Amino acid sequence: MLISWKLFLTFNIATCRAAFLRVYVLLVYSIRTGKMDDIALRVSDHVLEVIFSYLDLHTLRNCSLVCKRWNRFLNDENNDAWRMHCIRKLAQEALSSDLLSSVPTYKSKLRAFYHAWNPNDCSRNIYIRPNGFTMHSYRNPVAQSTDACRGKIGFRHGRHAWEVIWEGPLGTVAVIGIATREAPLLCHGYVALVGSDEHSWGWNLVDNHLLHNGNVQGNYPLLNNAPKYQDCQTKDYTHLYPLYMEIQKYLWYT
Repeated sequence: MLISWKLFLTFNIATCRAAFLRVYVLLVYSIRTGKMDDIALRVSDHVLEVIFSYLDLHTLRNCSLVCKRWNRFLNDENNDAWRMHCIRKLAQEALSSDLLSSVPTYKSKLRAFYHAWNPNDCSRNIYIRPNGFTMHSYRNPVAQSTDACRGKIGFRHGRHAWEVIWEGPLGTVAVIGIATREAPLLCHGYVALVGSDEHSWGWNLVDNHLLHNGNVQGNYPLLNNAPKYQDCQTKDYTHLYPLYMEIQKYLWYT
């Protein structure tokens, strides 16, 4: 019985993909020729949900450019297609906690996951929890070291903001910022890794200093009596870090 169920599931997945390819080809043909096929017009939203739930994100982006109806359908960030992608990628721990309460839709939660910390691009002394969003640093076997972690996706230009929730004491050096892929992820001693060269900017949460090229560029944020992390009684102050960059040459990572 189990074998039959697996075969049935495989058959349905293959059928969905074949159906998508047929509808996709029909729509592309109709757009180029100006003649909309009846089959393409009659595809229901339920069928689209099933088909889109088995496609990768790159293909979904291409689908949103096929026609207005598909674009309007995929703009619904809470439909079943985005829900299925969200359930497959995100851990249940992240979905059931308040960690993603500021991003209520399935598509926005999925986007947050793809812009979270990269477990394959961090110091060996850093551990990313299974929820995919929480980073821990431990000192064994290296003591008195500075460790860093990058996000999964970099940017070449645009305006971007990250929300970082820091729990517990800051330590000697606690810097959030942007840098290129060449920025070091580990060094001995307590050094601000982000903001240490001309290709990175860092915000030192300990003293609210803006770091660049190894030097302090001033205070950040530019507010009178700006609050410091040490002044927060609960020690879980949420820092919203806005960056306004229009730099085409480098690929920036958090």
